[in-house]
Amino acid sequence: METPAPTPLTFAIPKGRILDEALPVMARAGVVPEDGFHDKANRSLSFDCTRADMRLIRVRAFDVATFVAHGAAQVGIVGSDVVEEFDYADLYAPVDLDIGHCRLSVAMRADEVDLPRSNASHLRVATKYPSLTRRHFEGQGIQAECVKLNGAMELAPSLGLASQIVDLVSTGATLKQNGLVETDRIIDISARLIVNRAALKTDPRVAELVAAFRADAEDRKNS
Repeated sequence: METPAPTPLTFAIPKGRILDEALPVMARAGVVPEDGFHDKANRSLSFDCTRADMRLIRVRAFDVATFVAHGAAQVGIVGSDVVEEFDYADLYAPVDLDIGHCRLSVAMRADEVDLPRSNASHLRVATKYPSLTRRHFEGQGIQAECVKLNGAMELAPSLGLASQIVDLVSTGATLKQNGLVETDRIIDISARLIVNRAALKTDPRVAELVAAFRADAEDRKNS
């Protein structure tokens, strides 16, 4: 009787800013998508790998964490901002990949920075990170009413939707172009390898991937 093929591992990767930096890191750890993955006209969400026992799914960053936390994917790559925002009990982030660097910051209109401000205990903030935002302002004794936006955050202050925003910042050029200025840094961010805790305990392939990604990160750090 033939031994049945192992259930494929599902590796979740994010669309957007991290992906280009993540692909060479993944390749060095033995996670290589088939050629069709690089076809920009390909709208598929699931892709084969050169490893027969693995498939990739390409989804939004927040969804990477959800798929891995609930065991629909066993491994993934996502920014530490997403890990901190959701704080899933079943999600473990064992490796800092040292890529995808940026920061989560507070910003407001540049023409209002120097205006006198009352010591308000409540303010409205536009963000897609309500948990991190509330925790940050609670530490200052301020109740933040979070208006959830998934994009175009920089428009919120000029249109009166919120007095401040909390968003990812890399160079600060987008803020400047929209008349905003960074006023506070909440956390520094980098991409992390994330795994499902149960899968790590039960599937040796997950532990092997963690070791491969960790070894690559250490090699780059020491080079």
